[in-house]
Amino acid sequence: MTSTGGGDRGPASELVEEVDVDGTVLGVVTRAEVRARGIRHRTVFIAVLDGRDERLLVHRRAGWKDVWPDRWDLAFGGICAVGEPWAEAAERELAEEAGLVTPLTWVGEGTWEDVGVAEVAHVFTARTDDEPTCPDGEVAEVAWVAVADLPAWVAERPVCPDSVALVLPHLTAT
Repeated sequence: MTSTGGGDRGPASELVEEVDVDGTVLGVVTRAEVRARGIRHRTVFIAVLDGRDERLLVHRRAGWKDVWPDRWDLAFGGICAVGEPWAEAAERELAEEAGLVTPLTWVGEGTWEDVGVAEVAHVFTARTDDEPTCPDGEVAEVAWVAVADLPAWVAERPVCPDSVALVLPHLTAT
């Protein structure tokens, strides 16, 4: 997931909303606290499909990422800034990570929790045939994968478990 533009303070000192399982804001903490204590926070996921909804743009996260470095991800996305509306966070994250600016469609929401990570997330899709530029350096590699092949593709490589749980069901539903 990406930095939310913490300015000169750096990503670890970014302010992040701590939320309950329903997404109600409980307080504001630093990103470093979120990571160190596994504090629940708001995130967005943006699954990028081609113009025919046949392929998904996947990416491998940079090795320096603080969560799941070098793993593949089914969606671009990240932590919402304090007070940032969900859709604005999704637009910002897609532009930062993929270099793509395209209309988004909200497709669902959910929660995900595991050791050290707890999220309340909104999931969006974007449709484009444009190639990503990945300007912020958080993406090490990209690939297009046929939507029909996603379950097998996921089974064959290390993929971020939150995107598998929260995004994949929206892509494979008929």
